Amino acid sequence: MMTDSWYPTRDGVVTSVTIIKESLEALGHEVFIIAPEPEEEFRQDGVYYFPSVRFKSYDGYYVPIYPSHKKRILKEIDPDVIHIHGVATMAIRGLISGHELGIPTVMTFHTMVDDAARYYSPIKMSPQTMERLIWIYLRQILKRADVVVTPTSCIGRELASHGAECRNLVTIPTGTDVAKFHPGIESGYVRDRYGLEGRRVVIHVGRISYEKDLDMVVRAMTKVDAVLLVAGKGPAKEDIEHLVDELGLREKVVFAGFVPDEELPAFYNAADIAVSASKFETQGLSILEAMASGKPVACRNGRAFAEIVRDGENGYLFDDVDGCAAAMERAFDAPAEVREASYRTALENSRERSAELYVGAYELAKRTRAERIGHGTE
Repeated sequence: MMTDSWYPTRDGVVTSVTIIKESLEALGHEVFIIAPEPEEEFRQDGVYYFPSVRFKSYDGYYVPIYPSHKKRILKEIDPDVIHIHGVATMAIRGLISGHELGIPTVMTFHTMVDDAARYYSPIKMSPQTMERLIWIYLRQILKRADVVVTPTSCIGRELASHGAECRNLVTIPTGTDVAKFHPGIESGYVRDRYGLEGRRVVIHVGRISYEKDLDMVVRAMTKVDAVLLVAGKGPAKEDIEHLVDELGLREKVVFAGFVPDEELPAFYNAADIAVSASKFETQGLSILEAMASGKPVACRNGRAFAEIVRDGENGYLFDDVDGCAAAMERAFDAPAEVREASYRTALENSRERSAELYVGAYELAKRTRAERIGHGTE
């Protein structure tokens, strides 16, 4: 697996890669990680690193801009498949290596980079020009992978709407660890820690970044008698804190900072509902984790959430600030049938099912590469 994001970076891509890796290993497969090299104290044994520099526009990310020994690494590993996560530098290196060494390539499209680029691109240009250039680039790399995977089918349709042509396009949700995230986990200490006893609590889990639209949730809290527990960190945190102060919500918004993996199940259980206003998500793992924890959810009506959440059936959808407040109130009062349907949705997206589907995608990539070589197109 060649990935643009790996520890110490903490985002949805790192979580997804970790889940896929562990799920495949549980089935008896051997998985290696190739990633940008962080500072020495963050390096992990067994990971192959490419020399990198910090990405100045987004703290915690690294970019492997230096020449590397990718061929030697891949010859040493001798993989059956190169699985690419991300669409930046590591994607290019993975595709080149697959071509030069005749190794099948699978690319998982995790992130709508055209949305994120407007906030973090080090090169300043008009949004229209940036979007046009990004999609020229994406069309070029997507057509070169043997298999492209999207976590939800709506993202596959969005790629096609931009003219992307993939040899094979399949949908495979990143599996939720339903053995780790489930109802009934002791969580009293979380409520005690933040003074939440006796209060209604809505949790927001994820990076505090501009494209996540957490500001919409904060504004909605002016209309809801509850406490918003924000679990995460990111580049927009200072601006969100300023907004909280402007709206006089210091007693209703708690910033918990980054929550370690081992504590996250308790945090979900400490809440009454979960919320996300992001239209950026290609899947929304944190919402599925909340559903697995037995929590009703209120989500923005767009992209992945519009596919996962069926309004009034297994959760609630909204489009604006007023709708967010109303959806949270509906979630607090969710009947048993909505809660049960929400939990079933999480079970249907288990990591075991995801791993089996990925094995199928790898086999498809191997057949496709063999056909390309046989036809002289590789």
